[in-house]
Amino acid sequence: MSTMSVTHFHVRWPDQTHSKCYSPSSIIKNFLRLGETYAVDDFVARSRRALEIASGRVRRKFGYSCAHAAHTVGEIERIAARFADQPDARIVVESFEE
Repeated sequence: MSTMSVTHFHVRWPDQTHSKCYSPSSIIKNFLRLGETYAVDDFVARSRRALEIASGRVRRKFGYSCAHAAHTVGEIERIAARFADQPDARIVVESFEE
């Protein structure tokens, strides 16, 4: 059975903490750019959409959705909620790892 192109994306949150996020597909690179800074809501929406597409690719290829991608979306949403009252908060995409 062939594999998907797993990509991790590393981000820096507004409080200067870092996360290593998982995508089962390199599609994430179509939604987020290296070195780019995103408003929190924009980052969450882009990440969610990319990971939904990536999970759909897993479903088509293997017959089941990617639970790890769903978990990543949940983690991104959970962390992002900490900055809900900070309209100027920004998230930086620091690197991609394939």
